[in-house]
Amino acid sequence: MPDDCLFCAIVAGEIPSTVVLDHETVFAFRDIAPAAPVHVLIVPKRHIADVRDLTTEDGGVLIEMFQAANEIAASEGITESGYRLLFNVGPDAGQTVFHLHMHLVGGKPLGGVGPG
Repeated sequence: MPDDCLFCAIVAGEIPSTVVLDHETVFAFRDIAPAAPVHVLIVPKRHIADVRDLTTEDGGVLIEMFQAANEIAASEGITESGYRLLFNVGPDAGQTVFHLHMHLVGGKPLGGVGPG
């Protein structure tokens, strides 16, 4: 764990958070500046800086992150209405904490981000 990683400190319980899910390899907590009524960050417990540092050995943790997202969406009651999952990669995309994390956002109409 890097000494200056905010999310590593949250996972370790050194910084308080509103925990939503705590599994063996992934951890989820509410965003402190939510963009929607439901805004949860899902992180691997092991430090990975961002998607550019993923290797083929990390496939399992990615699957677990997406499974956690499905579980949280169900528990938050937004499975049917819909939700958004996103990763910010690098400063131009808005990444401010360099620990891999997936945003689960929902609970209101979010609007489109392109065709689809």
